[in-house]
Amino acid sequence: MKTATLPPLRVSPELRQAAEAALREGESLSSLMEQSLRDEVNRRRMQAEFIARGLAARDESKRTGVYFSKEESLAALDAVLAHHKPGTR
Repeated sequence: MKTATLPPLRVSPELRQAAEAALREGESLSSLMEQSLRDEVNRRRMQAEFIARGLAARDESKRTGVYFSKEESLAALDAVLAHHKPGTR
């Protein structure tokens, strides 16, 4: 697959200095920017999927009339966390 370029990014000198100071050994400013873009795109995709699941759950509850209380929901989450704690499997 061919690569593509992104538009140049103009930033304040302070932001550029902060970004350069945050670079890890062997990391370039370009690679930091690319990874940051990948991370943000992934975060937004996951956020959109989360919202879609929430809306689907809302619609399913409206359709079935089955709702769960805050206490029931938190108890279920606590059980999942307890199951995944090291040494509890």
